[in-house]
Amino acid sequence: MPDPQLVLAARVQAALSAAFGPSYADADPVIRPSSFADLQANVALPLAKKLGRKPRDVADEIVAHLDTADVVADVQVSGPGFINLTLSDDWIAAAAQRALDDERLDVPLVDKPQKVVVEYSSPNVAKEMHVGHLRTTIVGDALARILGFLGHEVIRDNHVGDWGTPFGMLIEHLLDLGEDAAARGDSSVSDLTEFYQAARRKFDSDEAFADRSRRRVVALQAGDAETLRLWNVLVDVSKRYFNAVYGQLGVTLSDADIRGESFYNDLLEPTVRELEEKGIAVVSEGALCAFPPGFTGREGEPLPVIIRKSDGGYNYSTTDLATIRYRVDTEHVDRMIYVVGTTQALHFQMVFAVARMAGWLNDDVRAEHAQIGNVLGTDGKLLRTRAGGTVKLSELLDEAVERAGAVFDEIQHDQPYDDATRAAIVRDVAMGAVKYADLSVARDSEYVFDLDRMISFHGKTGPYLQYAVARIRSIFRKGGLTPEQASGPIVLGHPAERALALELLGFGAVVQQAGETTEPHRLATYIYAVADAYTTFHENCPVLKAPDEETKASRLALCAATLRTLVTGLDLLGVPTPERM
Repeated sequence: MPDPQLVLAARVQAALSAAFGPSYADADPVIRPSSFADLQANVALPLAKKLGRKPRDVADEIVAHLDTADVVADVQVSGPGFINLTLSDDWIAAAAQRALDDERLDVPLVDKPQKVVVEYSSPNVAKEMHVGHLRTTIVGDALARILGFLGHEVIRDNHVGDWGTPFGMLIEHLLDLGEDAAARGDSSVSDLTEFYQAARRKFDSDEAFADRSRRRVVALQAGDAETLRLWNVLVDVSKRYFNAVYGQLGVTLSDADIRGESFYNDLLEPTVRELEEKGIAVVSEGALCAFPPGFTGREGEPLPVIIRKSDGGYNYSTTDLATIRYRVDTEHVDRMIYVVGTTQALHFQMVFAVARMAGWLNDDVRAEHAQIGNVLGTDGKLLRTRAGGTVKLSELLDEAVERAGAVFDEIQHDQPYDDATRAAIVRDVAMGAVKYADLSVARDSEYVFDLDRMISFHGKTGPYLQYAVARIRSIFRKGGLTPEQASGPIVLGHPAERALALELLGFGAVVQQAGETTEPHRLATYIYAVADAYTTFHENCPVLKAPDEETKASRLALCAATLRTLVTGLDLLGVPTPERM
């Protein structure tokens, strides 16, 4: 799908080369939206200083060498040297037609596919997922979908916390309850939060239990078969719970994507040994540390990355370094994206710095922290329960479904729905509302979790976009044909037709930008702009009652192209699109 900005940028760069010499062929043409045309090139202003000429004279020179054939209908120089560019209606229509005719909406696959790890969600075994996991799960899943659509080989990695000292007390608590409780789904085990808290209370108050727990940790780390079997019981209970949440959210994670901390346990010692052999890890105050350059404390002292604690134990930094080493040496990945909260920013900066010192990260392999902001309540503070506790993710999603059902029932529908159909639509509306509200905000920003606003069918919400899709589908049902049968040709007459077609052309560029910058809010914002342009089109351009068959065929084709763009874009965000609403 040709992005108008990229097409015009290439034309203006060619004009720069022709007017001022090949050395200017790579100059930024500074293409921006215009209030007086479709787009404007502002390159004349910065270029004038370099050339020692008046900006308007430079703009006139660019225009004199600009190839407008087939693309630009009108060029005007305004103000001190702004070049206003109006695209040809025929070019817009032809580009929209190509998008309609192509199964990928004319979005090309990347020239050089990469192997990309997207690490996201990452809950802890034997603990319930809470609201803090909501954004990492939703954003990570969107990024995995977007990068896969572009043609990259995506490895979804659910780096669950399934190893460490707490498992000693958890296994002992399981034994006290009876492991058959886990098999039958006893509430004392299936309620993971209560299970963990009960184990912690017992550990803190019962010294005999604490001693058993410590011995159990030693047995776990030593690979004792019976202890590992009990550990797997806890892992399996947690997996069933994770999958229930993922199923409700509609994310693409599965058991096959789980690669917990335990996976890297045998790789910790070799990783540490390599860092020592390379002179990166040194002993400091009894602990083995690395001191990446550029990181200092308040007093100016170097900040350490502790790789092995003074008691000989390993920590998160060790595991993260072993993970990077494995991904580079064994999986041969090109890019690693860590979808994790902003509070971990310094940790990842320092771990990545150590990995670069070791040579695991370089110009060919990059790691990046896709920072995730906090979820706030309507009071502007971190979202908490009324008692001040952490909000369980499953309860939050259940409430979203309940609230979506109440709003859905207040709406007048074209036809009554049976209970099963209603339940399916309400679930899709609820999850679409929650996911779009999250994804429409820059991932590193905080946002307010307000179900009343999220579930509204008006404004910049998931339900509004889902309803736009359902409305287009209803046009085809009423017209007695499928969207695939709407082949056009697309011909632009009314300004609303032109505006919609022009908006559709931006899809490919936005998807590419979202994948490159790991910013799915770019796509979410674009999808809303498409739906908004379609609403204006719908209000001004009758489709089934168009004045003639040619116009009707063109408008049906525009509807089909819009439908495909909305459905594809929303699917990349993980937002479902019900057939009817």
